[in-house]
Amino acid sequence: MNAEQKSPTPGRRPAAARRTVLKTAGAAAVAASMGAATAGVARADDAGAQARTTAYDVIVIGAGFAGATAARELAAKGLRTHVLEARDRIGGRVWTSSFAGEQVEMGGTWVDRKQPYVWREVERYGFGTVEDPAPTRAFLPTSAGFGEFSPAAAFARQAKLITPLFDGSRSYFERPSEPYYREDLVREIDRLSLRDKLDQMRYSADDELFISNALGGLTGSAAAVGLATVAQWWALSGWTYESYASVNTDRPEAGSTALVRAILGGSSATVSLNSPVASVTEDRSSVVVTTRAGKAYTARAVVVAVPVNVWNSITFRPGLPAEYTRLSREGLGVRSAQKFVMHVRGRDLGGFYMEAPAGAPVSTVIPFKERADGHIMIGFSASTTFDAGNRAALQTELRKVVPGIEVVSVKVQHWGKDPYAQGGWAVRRPGLLTGSLRSVQRPRGRLAFAGGDIAVGWHGFMDGAIETGFTAAGQITEILGR
Repeated sequence: MNAEQKSPTPGRRPAAARRTVLKTAGAAAVAASMGAATAGVARADDAGAQARTTAYDVIVIGAGFAGATAARELAAKGLRTHVLEARDRIGGRVWTSSFAGEQVEMGGTWVDRKQPYVWREVERYGFGTVEDPAPTRAFLPTSAGFGEFSPAAAFARQAKLITPLFDGSRSYFERPSEPYYREDLVREIDRLSLRDKLDQMRYSADDELFISNALGGLTGSAAAVGLATVAQWWALSGWTYESYASVNTDRPEAGSTALVRAILGGSSATVSLNSPVASVTEDRSSVVVTTRAGKAYTARAVVVAVPVNVWNSITFRPGLPAEYTRLSREGLGVRSAQKFVMHVRGRDLGGFYMEAPAGAPVSTVIPFKERADGHIMIGFSASTTFDAGNRAALQTELRKVVPGIEVVSVKVQHWGKDPYAQGGWAVRRPGLLTGSLRSVQRPRGRLAFAGGDIAVGWHGFMDGAIETGFTAAGQITEILGR
């Protein structure tokens, strides 16, 4: 769930915002039934006594994209693999649900050909994609309040303002999927926040306001976003605004959860749902993973595929090094991240796109579907105080932009309040890329770590999660001598 990205090309939609939300995030995927999210996934016998006596080669903690990919790859090597998932569904911060009769994504949503890992899975399982609708109106902040613009004019202006921020990125991210290739250049960039870069650029107040959400909306402040974070996404996209803007445009027609299910269901790995892990105890030859219910599972190695923010909720014996616990405490997933879906209506409303100044209660709104009874819209917030699920409060905020709009109903997922996520889309702060990140990307003893938060490439996106699943599977294979 992550970055807002738009296209200045007339007739194209602005890429709809946030991942892997992440941005940038249990109900059903395709069939819209409670059981659909785990259909086709092999299950293990959850009886406590049998769980203790059953030996596995590998335990994977977490059934999101990272865990599902690791489990599939390890099982394909003939390793007996078992997945422990805390929730009653698979997917993690990917969650295909329903709202007002529509299939919607409450978490990670978009895929793109420029993202090689996720696109390979889309093609492998024959998934079709659907493009989000283009906006017909755009509302962005100005010094005189919100202004209405044609989408083409708004995004063309943003392209002109944002592009210079990443001058030089072809050099320091010469190989963007290998961010340390020119570490001598990247280290200097990694010290800076987007706020630092903005101060260097000396934009006018009006120009900076016009792009403030695009640069600080993920966290509420550009000071909390590392320049290297967004510059790497920019480089991975192809070093142009238009290519960067096109990333968050297409989504799997069957739903993101369906893609996770295809990955996991296509393996011999077994799965236990409703199994939050309490502790991971390692010795020289094995690892014992104990759930909060007291069930213990023994394996020769473990993949920890839960969000970084959750690491400190698990007791590791021996304890993890300080860089792990510090990173988990400080967090990578934005703890205030909210994604919401709303049914709105109003006179001549149209499928509008909205950006508010960074730190505003509602950061971004994008069109999803026009219907006879109004519009289904997708929204994002990084506010620490605003509750997007409060229909009246949400309507008040929207009316500051679109007078007369009525919020009929709303469904919100506050990822920071989810105990198994503790945050939404992942954002790297300054200094992290060339700091402690590499340490946590390496295996420790019989443990390997995975998740989009710590990806080398498309960090924070579904693509990054899949990348780390492959990486962790390779690390475990080496540990086990396969």
